[in-house]
Amino acid sequence: MIPPNASLVKYDNPVLVSRNTDKKTPRAKALKASPTPPSASGPVPAPPKSGKAGALDAKAAQQTDEILNSILPPREWTESGQLWVQQVSSTPATRLDVVNLQEELDRRLQQRQARETGICPVRRELYSQCFDELIRQVTINCAERGLLLLRVRDEIRMTIAAYQTLYESSVAFGMRKALQAEQGKADMEKKILELESEKRDLERQVNELKAKCEQIEKRAAEQRQVEEKKHTEEIQFLKRTNQQLKTQLEGIIAPKK
Repeated sequence: MIPPNASLVKYDNPVLVSRNTDKKTPRAKALKASPTPPSASGPVPAPPKSGKAGALDAKAAQQTDEILNSILPPREWTESGQLWVQQVSSTPATRLDVVNLQEELDRRLQQRQARETGICPVRRELYSQCFDELIRQVTINCAERGLLLLRVRDEIRMTIAAYQTLYESSVAFGMRKALQAEQGKADMEKKILELESEKRDLERQVNELKAKCEQIEKRAAEQRQVEEKKHTEEIQFLKRTNQQLKTQLEGIIAPKK
């Protein structure tokens, strides 16, 4: 028989329920097999109590067992086609058991190299098992106190699950934002390339227009110089002509006198 993984919660000895785990009905699976009776060489058990006190003690023990099974369900596993069940122990804990539980918790934390700070699944698992064992010990002495601790345990687990869900959703949100940022970055880079290409085209057009403007100004300056030269020559020609006419006019007027 190979028992399941060791836990800090104290369990009774495993019990063989069935040798054939196929085609089992829920009612048949719920049946509890009695463990093998102790050998004759062991100590003789004390005789059961008689009367009303014995009935009350048996009823209280049965009720405690039911509460323990509801808080900490029995462990089940199969081996070679055989179904084994291991229920949580209903033996009251002593001071020595609590000290041993603390030492075992420290030993397993060191053995499994749990982190002392921060988020650590190993440390969380071991402390959860230790809390379950404390709930078991308290429930045996006071069922109401054990049920109240059960509410505290469930509230803690629900809060941790809510934080875990919130963390996962925030991580997913961050990943979506990162992907959107990467996609937006690619779009912006593409737009930057397009704008740079458009800028180069515009700069080329500006250079071409500047060259045309310089050519036009050069041709206009040359044409202006030609026109000014022509205008100067025409003025000089007209001045010479005017001078000649004055000279001829003076030559005609002078003999008449």
